[in-house]
Amino acid sequence: MMNDPRLVLERLCAERGEDFAGLSRMLGRNAAYIQQYVRRGTPRRLGEEERRKLARYFGISETVLGGPAETVSAPAGLITVNRHAVAVSAGPGAIVQEELGKPYFAFDERWLKTLTPSSPTNLSIVRVEGDSMAPTLNAGDDILVDLGDAGDRLRDGIYVLRIDEALVVKRLALNPIGRRVTIQSDNPAYPDWPDCSLDEIKPIGRVVWAGRRIV
Repeated sequence: MMNDPRLVLERLCAERGEDFAGLSRMLGRNAAYIQQYVRRGTPRRLGEEERRKLARYFGISETVLGGPAETVSAPAGLITVNRHAVAVSAGPGAIVQEELGKPYFAFDERWLKTLTPSSPTNLSIVRVEGDSMAPTLNAGDDILVDLGDAGDRLRDGIYVLRIDEALVVKRLALNPIGRRVTIQSDNPAYPDWPDCSLDEIKPIGRVVWAGRRIV
């Protein structure tokens, strides 16, 4: 589990093209402040103000940067769903990074039940990387994954799959005879994987909703 704030900050910088010096200046610190914190362990902990600014800048919880655990409760009639800090690849495959989930979205309870009968504890929000499922799913989209809708309930649809050590999001087309499936990309620039054995893949959950930023 990646729970070291230094590793989290280093990964965020790599993913979003940020540099340590720029972040340091944003915090009003000398240009080497973040690099010394990440690489040398000085200071041992981020200051409260620096932690708050970084969490707001990256749009994450202060908890993952070493802050106190947060207690989040949704208003009456709303159900919170955790977001897991992993990326599912709509491309060649993202390395699995297991992280504790944090409340991220709150959905109307009645509306959520129209999407899935599963308990909220079996739901997770994850982010898409890559473009192999475009235009259905684009890089940066947040998707709602029903972790209880796999296994015996498996059917045609879009699923998060674990293949080897990667998590991918793909469309499945089941062969009515035998445990064979075709793994499809909605983007025609990417090839399909025909006639795959279900024993070779592990469906994690079915994608039941997606949210994206309109630019």
